[in-house]
Amino acid sequence: MGVTAWTYLLVGSSFLLYIIIAIRSRATSTGEFYIAGQHVPPVANGMATAADWMSAASFISMAGIISFSGYDGSVYLMGWTGGYVLLALLLAPYLRKFGKFTVPDFIGERYYSQTARLVAVICAIFVSFTYVAGQMRGVGVVFSRFLEIDVTNGVIIGMAIVFIYAVLGGMKGITYTQVAQYCVLIFAFMVPAIFISLMVADTAIPQIGFGSIPDGEELSLLARLDGLHEQLGFTKYTLGSGNTINLLAITFALMAGTAGLPHVIIRFYTVPSVRAARKSAGWALLFIAILYTTAPAVAVFARTNLIDTVEDKSYAEIPDWFHKWEDTDLIAWVDKDGDGRVKYRAGNALDPAKPSFLEERGVSGERLLSNTPTGNANELYVDRDIMVLANPEIAGLPNWVIALVAAGGLAAALSTAAGLLLVVSTSISHDLLRKWLRPDLSEKQELLAARISAGVAVCIAGYLGIHPPGFVAEVVAFAFGLAAASFFPAILMGIFMKRMNREGAISGMLVGLIFTASYIIYFRFLHPELDTVENWWWGISPKGIGTVGLCFNFMVAGIVRSFTADPPEEVIRMVEEIRLPEVK
Repeated sequence: MGVTAWTYLLVGSSFLLYIIIAIRSRATSTGEFYIAGQHVPPVANGMATAADWMSAASFISMAGIISFSGYDGSVYLMGWTGGYVLLALLLAPYLRKFGKFTVPDFIGERYYSQTARLVAVICAIFVSFTYVAGQMRGVGVVFSRFLEIDVTNGVIIGMAIVFIYAVLGGMKGITYTQVAQYCVLIFAFMVPAIFISLMVADTAIPQIGFGSIPDGEELSLLARLDGLHEQLGFTKYTLGSGNTINLLAITFALMAGTAGLPHVIIRFYTVPSVRAARKSAGWALLFIAILYTTAPAVAVFARTNLIDTVEDKSYAEIPDWFHKWEDTDLIAWVDKDGDGRVKYRAGNALDPAKPSFLEERGVSGERLLSNTPTGNANELYVDRDIMVLANPEIAGLPNWVIALVAAGGLAAALSTAAGLLLVVSTSISHDLLRKWLRPDLSEKQELLAARISAGVAVCIAGYLGIHPPGFVAEVVAFAFGLAAASFFPAILMGIFMKRMNREGAISGMLVGLIFTASYIIYFRFLHPELDTVENWWWGISPKGIGTVGLCFNFMVAGIVRSFTADPPEEVIRMVEEIRLPEVK
């Protein structure tokens, strides 16, 4: 069978599985809708957490960023993995012992304030929609290539699937759907990695293959890629840019953002005890590590294969995969010197933010570009979000493997999107309505409000997927920065600073969120021409500014607390109780 037929078969089968699980796991109470009734076993919760955590950014875009950025791309590996360890050890057990439904619930109760709850709800919704934009963009990328469906229609199909199991099943349906999605995405990520490792490095272990020296070769794949980069005018792959301050800022923003992401934290409310929360955190870290330790190898394989396949090759000689991706507007070539050969060099072939294509074809058959700059020698534009998805095609793997990767990418995007949309739903129905505006709401009415909120959130998420503000991992990195600057300090101080009061926490969250969001919006959306290291504050990019926002949050909270009253004694006792070990 061809790639399209295999893709329809595997994607359709996986979607059918998700729908069946959602119907069988239909939530019948708010407890099941919000936290799956707290009956999820640690291993299953670990797999669901891993699927929730490993979004389209992890599956589709992370290896793509590493393949283009080399050493600098390691910040995503260190930040996201280190952040999960921070969450598992420092926050999750205490939040589980607190025993509420949502992060805004914790903020509202801990800081004895409906205003604090409202600020937390705004932060949760803002962060979740920023994050979900990247997931729906990933859905559109997969559909547009492998199912040969328009991006808009692809996103609508993804919305429909998420709507069914998020609105119908709530956290109960999402949890067991995510278990299935983890199995799909990890199998889809590992199979091509193992295949390619055997082909290029003579070993079935990708983590070893990309750094080892194959039989009959003098250099490892990494060393060979370094040489290719230098020949083409790129920075040495293993060298990096040298902007240490920015790398540290991005890494810490990703770490703190991970520990503050509400859709990950809420997963630890679904297990029956604090001990089970610790166990599920350990299982999740193991399941996450399988993909994260493989991603650098996939990046190296994809980058090397891409250069070998296209560099200085005649357009007529390039394999069919190039032309299919060209039709998605995610890869493009312009024959600047008229020799009919692809020249891949340092520099952009066109504006990477908004490539624009004409309907005509050039003399070599290439798609013509309407905004091609002529100031550099590069003739090739490659969207980094396609590297993992196109990798099996570039390597010439069987059609079923190519289709499997498509199914895995969709599983990764939809699993995280569902978790994020549930955060939005619970924030509105539970924290705004039940806990503030309509405390007399019955459980049946609250469940209906939760489902309506989830449905509206799905529609907004779909719009963001059709009109994304950037490539997948970049958008997700912004969400992590916002979470780092708003939620993480409030949660950390709420657990370990029993004298932190509502005035300090509210002030810190607002300052952190407003500063970080303003910095990102200014440089990325209002004045993108100024988004260079010369104009950044202290040399820190918008992806790392969450670290500065976090520092401002802590400073403002501490200053305001010192001039205002201590929290009530019952709140201090509650904090002390949270920190006591659980007695069996």
